[in-house]
Amino acid sequence: MDFTQLGRTGLKVSRIVLGTMNFGPHTSVEDSHAIMDAAHEKGINFFDTANGYGRAIYPGRTEEIIGEWFAKDPVKRHKTVLATKVYGDMGEGWPNEGKLSALNIRRALDASLKRLQTDYIDLYQFHHVDRETPWEEIWQAIEVAIQQGKILYAGSSNFAGWHIAQAQAAAEKRNFTGLVSEQSIYNLIVRDVEREVLPAAEYYGLGVIPWSPLQGGLLGGVIRKDTEGVRRLEGRAKETVERLRPQIEAYESFADELGTQPGDLALAWLLHQKAVTGPIVGPRTMEQLESAVRAVDLKLDEKALARLDEIFPGYKTSPEDYAW
Repeated sequence: MDFTQLGRTGLKVSRIVLGTMNFGPHTSVEDSHAIMDAAHEKGINFFDTANGYGRAIYPGRTEEIIGEWFAKDPVKRHKTVLATKVYGDMGEGWPNEGKLSALNIRRALDASLKRLQTDYIDLYQFHHVDRETPWEEIWQAIEVAIQQGKILYAGSSNFAGWHIAQAQAAAEKRNFTGLVSEQSIYNLIVRDVEREVLPAAEYYGLGVIPWSPLQGGLLGGVIRKDTEGVRRLEGRAKETVERLRPQIEAYESFADELGTQPGDLALAWLLHQKAVTGPIVGPRTMEQLESAVRAVDLKLDEKALARLDEIFPGYKTSPEDYAW
């Protein structure tokens, strides 16, 4: 496994991030623990979760599963760079059960620590921008949590470029580090972050953590699997594939030319992009984890990267992308 530093920090993390959203609702406790064991065996030390994951059972169930895994052996926690998130409503509609008020950050953080059975979180991420809470309040709450030793770093998720700039400007006034990472949807099909989010992240020294790197499986050999009867396309997925069929077919053919799997190629492409720390993979099975690890060793030359840009065109940075 290759490692890199998370943004401008001294924290070293694996270039593949283990996503845990499936733990509980789609992956059993036993299988979830086995996947985390295997991740460590393969050198993956960066685990991502959120306080609301597991909602199909009840909010927080995924954090509990991770906490139960940590409880088996303290070394597991020591070897893991743990990231979780705050924002989503964790109550039943009562005020102050979500978003980024100082009150909710305090309550949500303590609840996550309890579920995760740990006394600190390495990366505490804002799951969404809170347009109602001033940054002065948010940063004060985070500073208190850091002083208490409950978190080490703060990150964002689903922020626009100007949200990152706004957050960092407010942090600078307080002589505070501010954000060290941004978690955004980013893959060969959805490349909107190239306009402003990636340039902002690079400028401010944030590590970018792409989620949905295979765009819900569309970059994982979906047409081949449908043809072979491995996966049946229906509903919105089928409509999307039909709309993008020429591109996806060209992409899968190019993967064949390179002698690699489509999913491996999609992850490897992300690992070649500026500011990207590592994509989040959310395996339901051990086989899917194996595939993700292979991508780290797949090196793409300029010709291959140019071909992928031909198949799935990206964006220039703003304003050049639309102005001139």
